[in-house]
Amino acid sequence: MIKLDPKNQRLIFQRRDELTIIEPYGENCLRCRMTRNGVVSDEKWTLQEAVTKDCCRLEGDEMFATITNGDISATIETGQPWYGGVISYYKKGKMILHTKFEGDYVNRFVHVEGDNYQIKVIFDANEGEHFYGLGQETEDAFDRKGSTSNLVHYNTKSTIPFLYSSLGYGFFWNNPSPGRCETTRNHTLWCADSAYQADYLVFTGDTPGDVMKIYSDLTGYAPKFPAWAAGFWQCKLRYESQDELLEVAREYKKRGIPISAIVIDYFHWTEQGEWKFDPKYWPDPEKMCRELAEMDIKPVVSIWPTINPDSENYNKMNDANMLVRTENGQYGTFSFYGQQTFIDAMNPDTREYVWDIVKNNYYDKGIRNFWLDEAEPEVHPQQFGHLKFYLGNGAQTAMLYPYYYAKMFYDGLRAQGEEEIILLTRAAYPGSQKFGAAVWNGDILSDWAALRQSVTSGLSMGMCGIPWWNSDIGGFLNGDTESEDFRELIVRWFQFGLFSPIMRLHGVRKRVEGQPEPNPGIIERSGGPNEIWCFGERNYNIIKSLIELREKLRPYILKYMEIASQTGAPLMRPMFFDYHKDAHCYTLEEQYMFGEDILFAPVMRKGQRECKVYLPEGTWVSVIDKKVYEGRQTIEVQVELDQFAAFVKQGSSIIDIF
Repeated sequence: MIKLDPKNQRLIFQRRDELTIIEPYGENCLRCRMTRNGVVSDEKWTLQEAVTKDCCRLEGDEMFATITNGDISATIETGQPWYGGVISYYKKGKMILHTKFEGDYVNRFVHVEGDNYQIKVIFDANEGEHFYGLGQETEDAFDRKGSTSNLVHYNTKSTIPFLYSSLGYGFFWNNPSPGRCETTRNHTLWCADSAYQADYLVFTGDTPGDVMKIYSDLTGYAPKFPAWAAGFWQCKLRYESQDELLEVAREYKKRGIPISAIVIDYFHWTEQGEWKFDPKYWPDPEKMCRELAEMDIKPVVSIWPTINPDSENYNKMNDANMLVRTENGQYGTFSFYGQQTFIDAMNPDTREYVWDIVKNNYYDKGIRNFWLDEAEPEVHPQQFGHLKFYLGNGAQTAMLYPYYYAKMFYDGLRAQGEEEIILLTRAAYPGSQKFGAAVWNGDILSDWAALRQSVTSGLSMGMCGIPWWNSDIGGFLNGDTESEDFRELIVRWFQFGLFSPIMRLHGVRKRVEGQPEPNPGIIERSGGPNEIWCFGERNYNIIKSLIELREKLRPYILKYMEIASQTGAPLMRPMFFDYHKDAHCYTLEEQYMFGEDILFAPVMRKGQRECKVYLPEGTWVSVIDKKVYEGRQTIEVQVELDQFAAFVKQGSSIIDIF
């Protein structure tokens, strides 16, 4: 039976074993919650409070009813007992989603434990529809249509359960349970492995920008982007000591190479879970920070959320239930130089306790910027139902971990009066962007496939409300700085880094002959050299010029980062974002817009010296030879190793910097 509830502006559908509520939630948006329990939960997870205008319209009766909120409407009908509860969503009167039943409706809820069920929501597939989003993973599939994705975080995979449809709507699956999403030819399916209820939001807009604006209203906006972060970041695995790090920083300044940040990676600490510099190798962090400040270089320090019984903080945190535990009491969730477990960032006491340690040991010594590694968290085996978090069993809540991990540092820094906060983090969840999360795509390989997949990842994250994004330039694993293949790869990756929201060099490189042995007592030794003068003389000059060009691009980058903070529009954006009326732009996965004025087509294959570029409507100027082209055509561009295929809109002053 359907009930119209005008007082609360919602439709209610109830029958045996099911309660469904559809209501407005913000502008042009409807929220649907469905449960087999007696009442729906008001838990919002990371969803923000909605500002809903009093413009909702309800029509119908107990058999068929419609709810309308601006340009979106939904109908629900009772139908036959095994088929009833059919929901259809419309954008300005045109159907965009329609419930599909595969078997009877009861199969959508399969009991797991207590009040929790494996829950499926299934819709008919739409002919010709494209989907974008779902976060990042090591796949080439930017258009998600025809694919299946597990909804889970792990190293190299960060799931954001949101999709943008080429039909002009957004779909946000508001369930932090691991699960899966299928956007196949026969259906679109969302599944939570264990949840109290299904909870999703559908919203529409005339442009992709309109839809992303609503999504950002629902989950939050990125804060002000720090001006320094638009420059070049130097990083490697890893600088073993304060002296080594300062020597590299001084060399960059001596060579006149613009550098904004240098990163102190993991195992600079005394023990996992102690969060402080090892004084044997980092004897005077305050002096180090002062010298870096004089060189106008920001230090960024890696923090891990791992801890073991050898940590001086373990007993107190363990007794106070500040650690992620197993449901049956076993110790250890991650084996890395001993059995580790993770701090429970979902617990507010944990966040307060750990931040106080970080403040004393890092912030008070001059460190203002943090790299939040292991943010998924990286548990093994990945059986989240085995884990107990402050907010509940991992089968229902595990996806929230990176959100609260970033919140811990953001809140702590804000409490110290910091206003420009950026947190390099390996995983994210809807809303992470409002804590200054700058996500990167994890420990990827140093190969051409990983470069192509990084482009896909960056574009996907941009369409998931995460405008601050980057990849390890050169890839993370197995880079051989003396091989010609890698030297070609890293130049092409630097060109991609030039047109990425953050330009950061990183990776564990193969050690080279004559390289000094690690410092005695070092637990995790460094890889090979990873500074830009280590990739050959020709490459050095090419890369140096790219970093210098990045420096000139900073005002342009900051302009669009400010736009992202106000509207949710990403800096790195797919072609259809600005050219949504051009059907061909929905098929382009190897070129993108960098802001509104720059079109970039990265070279992503070994030995490639030409690439095809589609120029959309307008007039475009090549940065290589300043030749002018009319749009709505595909052209071939010759790109030697020291060249890249980029075009600027005619009339834009940005062409002058190339």
